[in-house]
Amino acid sequence: MTVSIALVGAGGKIGCRLTDNFLKSPYAVDYIEIAPRGLENLRQRGVTVSEMSACVPRADVVILAVPDVALGEIASTLVPVMKSGSLVLALDPAAPLDGQIPVRDDIGCVVAHPCHPSVFNWEPTEQAFRDFYGGISARQPVVCALMSGTDAHYARGVEIAQAMYAPVSRVHRVTLDQMAMLEPALVETLAQTCMEVVKEGHDRLVQAGVPAEAVRDFVLGHLRIQIAVLFGEVNGTFSDAAYKISRRARPLLFREGWERILEMDDIRDQVRDITTR
Repeated sequence: MTVSIALVGAGGKIGCRLTDNFLKSPYAVDYIEIAPRGLENLRQRGVTVSEMSACVPRADVVILAVPDVALGEIASTLVPVMKSGSLVLALDPAAPLDGQIPVRDDIGCVVAHPCHPSVFNWEPTEQAFRDFYGGISARQPVVCALMSGTDAHYARGVEIAQAMYAPVSRVHRVTLDQMAMLEPALVETLAQTCMEVVKEGHDRLVQAGVPAEAVRDFVLGHLRIQIAVLFGEVNGTFSDAAYKISRRARPLLFREGWERILEMDDIRDQVRDITTR
């Protein structure tokens, strides 16, 4: 029996990536979009847009590929009309953790988010390697969480996630709280902010007259080594001088108690910021 899918937001930034993969899949997919830019994106792909009111009530799986700030309003409209036994598939933990997806006892909800290809991912060609987001040619892991429902709902969510994020190397099962610890807390609140500061440092050196190509090559090469050492990709260490200067820099760069951004009370504040217009 073919699984029927309603992809809401099919022409958006994330929706287009999913649409491209579903067009190669065996699933029966209704593509839903209302934004002018999204409609144009689908037109360029030769995709016919479906009416949400017609396809959501009959779908086995409803995928919410919509912005976090709009997800609650859209979910409150769609979830009540979904058929019994069906599945809501969200793509990010923020809105679900913030209670913005209505819960029904007779349907399930799974959150599936890509890890994206690792900086140490190996691909046979440079073109394949340069699929930095994943979902085209580079393999990537995926994390999945069962928000509500049964193990059968979870299994279906994993099945669909493997198709829409393909090629997938492995799937990690986590809780919804754990997924929010990963994103936004670890990779956005912490890692992205640190990388933004590194890029600002890069730009300051360029502005100071250091050759731009030299700055870029130097910082990206050293970042690769630093990540490899810290995450155990190589059996190596930093120099004594590097450890010494790092200890000096830490209190200058990080305020005492920064670790609270990885605690659930603060994470709930983070997701509330994400979901608020």
